[in-house]
Amino acid sequence: MIDVRAAIEATDANALLKVVDAHCKAREWEDLLTLRLRCREAVTRGKQLWSIDEHIRYRLALEAPPAIAGAAVAEGRARFALGPLPEVAAVGHSWAELMPHLPEGPDRAFFAHERVLRGEELEGIEIDPHVVELPLRLQPWEPAYSLAVYKSDRAEFPSPDQPAFTSATTQRAARAEDEAEEALASLVNTWVNESNGRADVSCVEGDALGAIGAVGPTTVGTALIDARTALAWMAWAAASGGAHGKRPGAAAGRFGAWWAGASLTALEWPPDPEELGEGLDRLRWHAWTDGSSSGWLLRLAVEDPESGLAWAIAAADAVVG
Repeated sequence: MIDVRAAIEATDANALLKVVDAHCKAREWEDLLTLRLRCREAVTRGKQLWSIDEHIRYRLALEAPPAIAGAAVAEGRARFALGPLPEVAAVGHSWAELMPHLPEGPDRAFFAHERVLRGEELEGIEIDPHVVELPLRLQPWEPAYSLAVYKSDRAEFPSPDQPAFTSATTQRAARAEDEAEEALASLVNTWVNESNGRADVSCVEGDALGAIGAVGPTTVGTALIDARTALAWMAWAAASGGAHGKRPGAAAGRFGAWWAGASLTALEWPPDPEELGEGLDRLRWHAWTDGSSSGWLLRLAVEDPESGLAWAIAAADAVVG
């Protein structure tokens, strides 16, 4: 039996994590809430137990009954949780379960969109429509997005599958300017601004190999992919925190992919979903590689046969230190 008071006073995080696990396994939620209050009080006395407080909040959002999970999410952003709590809570709670316990605001909207990504159709519900300006149901042309998997002690963020690449030689092409460059770069803002990431984006008059040549080496591997696969990769990147950044979540990732897609197809925001799907299918999409295989990578190129423009992004992030 662990002496909780002694563990708190000794700042024994390992012992306290065992207590948290035991309460969750036994579904002793009131006891867990009491433990959280005791840890928070200890923090005010200089005890370094903020990580236990954050972990308890994460576990509540993930595993607790709707009323308690909703309260954990409604507290706002969690600085050190394994992921954004609206996304965490969406793993095990439906919209109908959590909706009564989430007040109006961004977290309620993000939770709704996270549930949409998990198959719920929520058109007509009451949320702030300006937080995530996307349809509250998946479109027939959208992919099966790569979603986070949250566990009690870890999280997994799978990426889409890589295609088979064929060796190709890049080309020189005249540079052009287009607003879609900024939209592509925004997919990895978190990697660049909060971590060690770098992103190079190009727009050229020509084809995909010309656009890749403006950001990559002379010899690369390329693969023709469909719009669904490209959208899945863009959403994965925009959802990810990279090596050290704070993960925005899958709902934010879907928004980023739609924003980039609307820019590439020259559609005003918010785009008509059917028009966007048709526009994305009209473009020619390519995945490419320069041989890098570690860290967080986004390598895409896209051609517009009508305008004669092509774009490419080379983004990477890695663990340093």
